[in-house]
Amino acid sequence: MKRFFKPIEKEGSAKKPSLSPSKNGAENGDALPEVDVKKEPLKFLTWNANSLLLRVKSNWPEFSNFVSNLDPDVISIQEVRMPAAGSKGAPKKPGELKDDTSSSREEKQILMRALSSPPFGNYHVWWSLADTKYAGTALLVKKCLRPLKVSFSLDGTVSKHEPDGRVILAEFETLRILNTYAPNNGWKDEENSFQRRRKWDKRLLEFVVQSSDKPLIWCGDLNVSHEDIDVSHPEFFSAAKMNGYVPPNKEDCGQPGFTLAERKRFGAILKECVETYDYEPEKLELILSLICMGRLVDAYRYLHKEKDMECGFSWSGHPIGKYRGKRMRIDYFIVSEKLKERVGECEMHGKGIELEGFYGSDHCPVSLQLSEGCKKDK
Repeated sequence: MKRFFKPIEKEGSAKKPSLSPSKNGAENGDALPEVDVKKEPLKFLTWNANSLLLRVKSNWPEFSNFVSNLDPDVISIQEVRMPAAGSKGAPKKPGELKDDTSSSREEKQILMRALSSPPFGNYHVWWSLADTKYAGTALLVKKCLRPLKVSFSLDGTVSKHEPDGRVILAEFETLRILNTYAPNNGWKDEENSFQRRRKWDKRLLEFVVQSSDKPLIWCGDLNVSHEDIDVSHPEFFSAAKMNGYVPPNKEDCGQPGFTLAERKRFGAILKECVETYDYEPEKLELILSLICMGRLVDAYRYLHKEKDMECGFSWSGHPIGKYRGKRMRIDYFIVSEKLKERVGECEMHGKGIELEGFYGSDHCPVSLQLSEGCKKDK
């Protein structure tokens, strides 16, 4: 094991131990020590780690330095790939790391040591995990910030976790933060690909409309590139196939994340447009009644109008093979229109074919900086 982890304190150490989250912390916020409390976060970071444990083992010093220098208030992580607690055949606990075997205990210890070391010891962590080493999300919030509520599903039910741990929703006094890891569209018209993604997008639209009472920051790996400008090689991605398969619906053709169907649905979510969805009359009436209350803005594209072939993409294909140099922007900060005038910075922190600043993942971190709100906003 590398020696960059914080050593475990011995009994009698003069150093005070950090407080653990309370049992009910995931529901109502942690029982936190007395600190100067900030009302709302202003700086955010999102990153698909492509296995957080692997990043801890291989890339943690570099990523730690990056986080120390950026000093975000909130860190959203996707593709944690740590299994949820619960022995074989027993109910899972998606908010806790598995530790019922010697290997899982060792992995949990490695991960928790890393997250207790600077600068991560300044954050409280919430997990939403799959049953196996697949998908999963984490949310790190500075201890000087106190969410009113943290939940793990798009319907706001605190005790319910989304399948595969794809959602963490934190509500603060002035805004909500939604961290999602969207399911990949897949290549074939099967239940676990196209249909799954269509259902996900429909539920996202419903969530956005029904949550428009408070400004939203939606971030994460959204697994879609909205416009041609958001991929390095539009023609390549539009014509991409897997083993020669051509979907029956032409709008499902192409690279997952860049199919016309996905891009249209994503645009509909941003604009809260309902004509592409088949809703029951009562739901349609609700959506139409709220249609203008809180449209969404792509923070990066709001600031960066032109295509940037060097720093304008968050995912990059393998440096070897046909995907060398092929890149997509699929990691986002989407904000309510009410917040767009406060968007000061939104940057991708990786560049180049050789994945500089990706810290071992195939995704680079993306950050968002808001200016302080006016008193009337608070």
